[in-house]
Amino acid sequence: MARAARVLALARAAEAAVGPGLGPGRARLVLLPHGGGARPGPQGARGEAAEGGCCAGSGNAPAELRWAGAEGGGPERWRQESGHHAEAWREAVAAAAGALQAGGLVAVPTDTVYGVACLAQDSAAVRSIYSLKGRNGAKPLAICLGDVERLYRYCHVNVPDELLRDLLPGPVTLVLQRSEELNKDLNPFTSLVGVRIPDHPFMRDLARACSGPLALTSANISSQGSTLTVLEFQDLWPQLSLVIDGGPIGDVQSPECRLGSTVVDLSVSGKFSIIRPGCALAPTVEILKKKYGLVAESS
Repeated sequence: MARAARVLALARAAEAAVGPGLGPGRARLVLLPHGGGARPGPQGARGEAAEGGCCAGSGNAPAELRWAGAEGGGPERWRQESGHHAEAWREAVAAAAGALQAGGLVAVPTDTVYGVACLAQDSAAVRSIYSLKGRNGAKPLAICLGDVERLYRYCHVNVPDELLRDLLPGPVTLVLQRSEELNKDLNPFTSLVGVRIPDHPFMRDLARACSGPLALTSANISSQGSTLTVLEFQDLWPQLSLVIDGGPIGDVQSPECRLGSTVVDLSVSGKFSIIRPGCALAPTVEILKKKYGLVAESS
């Protein structure tokens, strides 16, 4: 019943969307049931759910919701499609990757809050994210990768690989020196870049499906609160190419679940500074201080 109510609410919300994004014959909304927090196995079995109080829940079979208007049914009718769990998961990843490769903006669930992603190497798409959010052009965007190994291509790393793997994937953004491989139009005002590897299987699969890094920011208008459901940012839908609904991320009544990732600067050897406390401050600081002996300095 809860899932049916969610589908109906999404359908009604999309009927009101006006613009180049969601609407009759336009972009799709992909629903990942049960929170979409676990990848299906070869037989459609659930994967491991993300851990932590405000992390995404488990789920395994995306279903696609799209306007039937393009096929003669009229915009008032929605069609729900679901297939074999693993196949449907792959189709959801492919749909999102295709939208990104076409220069679009895609709303995605992460292990903290909902985000909006584009290709970091696509300068026009990066400008679109700033326009979408009304974001200050001097405020940097983080990049998102699927695996720690790919981080070395886009960053100059001065900490042990083990440290990276202790924190990533997870609800942490690591700020490092950027490499020459990164798009010069992305954060041109700084030599640093924040890196996210969310502990969310859909996000990691999506990042792996793209040839370069994603640019990732929260799905909200700048200065407004972070979002934990897709309905909370429905005003942005008309400007998005695709919305991936992973269900509520954590407890929507809990302010702690809207804190976003902990942002820590590791660009200075032997030191760290906390740029944003976020939702994982205590364990992050414990790892950096006790295990690796890094010294805290003021941000």
